[in-house]
Amino acid sequence: MSFISSIQSRLVSLFVGFLFLCTAVLGALLIATQRMLAWLDGQHPQLVLPVQALARWLTRHPKTISATLAAILLAGGGGAFAIANLGPDIAEQPVTTVVVPVAIAKLEDQALSLDLIEMRLTRTDSTRSSDTAESLLRRLGLVDPEAAQYLRTNPLAKQALKQAGRSVVAEADGQQRLSQINVRWLNNESDTFFQRLVIQRTEQGLKAALETSPMTTSIRMTGGTVASSLYDSADEARLPDAVISQLTHIFSNQIDFHRSLRKGARFSVVYEVLEADGEPIRTGRVLTADFNNGNKTYEAVWHQEPGQKGNYYGMDGKSLSRTYLASPVAFSRKTSGFAMRLHPIFQTMKAHLGVDYAAPTGTPAQTVGDGVVEFAGVQGGYGNTVIIRHGNNHSTVYAHLSRIQVRKGQTVQKGQAIGAVGTTGWSTGPHLHFEFRVNGTHVDPQKLIQQAQSTPLSPAAMARFKSVSEQAKSQLQAAAQMREGAVQ
Repeated sequence: MSFISSIQSRLVSLFVGFLFLCTAVLGALLIATQRMLAWLDGQHPQLVLPVQALARWLTRHPKTISATLAAILLAGGGGAFAIANLGPDIAEQPVTTVVVPVAIAKLEDQALSLDLIEMRLTRTDSTRSSDTAESLLRRLGLVDPEAAQYLRTNPLAKQALKQAGRSVVAEADGQQRLSQINVRWLNNESDTFFQRLVIQRTEQGLKAALETSPMTTSIRMTGGTVASSLYDSADEARLPDAVISQLTHIFSNQIDFHRSLRKGARFSVVYEVLEADGEPIRTGRVLTADFNNGNKTYEAVWHQEPGQKGNYYGMDGKSLSRTYLASPVAFSRKTSGFAMRLHPIFQTMKAHLGVDYAAPTGTPAQTVGDGVVEFAGVQGGYGNTVIIRHGNNHSTVYAHLSRIQVRKGQTVQKGQAIGAVGTTGWSTGPHLHFEFRVNGTHVDPQKLIQQAQSTPLSPAAMARFKSVSEQAKSQLQAAAQMREGAVQ
């Protein structure tokens, strides 16, 4: 059977080869004929008439010639197909199974070593106000009555888990028992050190230890394009609210975010993130930023001289901030200025010795400059009032507050929340009454704030600032590329 199959295979191969050879010969003959005709046309003009007669004959019988060649090729292909079908059916051929044993070296030792490995599973979650020890462990995938009892009774554990939002990392063994749990938090938002409670299972049982560790600082950069509002674009760029709030403060003297912010405005920002054990705890300071609004670009760089307060500057070294903030309330509207007006309660013409800013109750009220709290309490028709003493015999007044968040004698920093907008005292609606006094005399806050400029950089500081600004430019370029990539 194999001998016949071999002969058939050879015949098929020979026949197919013959067809290819015929095709090649035919092609060569046609080329040679073309060249010969061209030669005869050039060298022997007397032969032109017979050649033309031959060409006319070929033109008159194209179908006959084509049919003849097609019949020859078709007959050859059919013969090859017929010979190929004479071979045996592959489905009827015997099948042989070859089994090769595979030897794994020291398989039992490997299985034994895997059994000796102690599996530890790590899970992460956050504490909730409604948590109990059992519910927290259950959410972490642990079933450990002993650990639950320990978390309920240990003073350090009770203190660490009583507040919501604290990061919890638990490690469990193969039996879903607690091996170790870490709880991290900050005592104050401004802290640079974080607290870590570590509870471990030892041979003597569960043990707890409270540790204090420094946070590490990482740099992040992003950007966005304003489509509807600044906060919507910040959410799309996954920018924390604390960072966007800093941006509005940095550029508040150059951009009116209430009225002049245009659709399509672009921003890039580079900021710090403080991390504990590699996980972000809170955002830090904005290091550099730019804002393009209405085809005009504003840039800011944080720079701090040794032993002095830091400040934001433009790339040319000019200070962006004034001694005082432009407004004690962010995102508000001015309803009454420093002028004569009809008193809303007494209905008499009376000088209004301050500026009123309308805002919802509870809106943070911030001090416009550094200073010391001179008064914090209730003051007649002003209701809940805070008075802050600044340098150069300047003082500011914040009245009609719904709550007070500072005490007398406390030192406050520019932009710090000292209370919240309300409608206490002689007030017809929620707003902040703001006054500015110089040597006890009322002055127009808007005029004085515009005139109060920050101290410029010294020539020596300018040299150091140039190196900082060059690095800031490269960071902003990277942030802009990330923003454009996100848009695409």
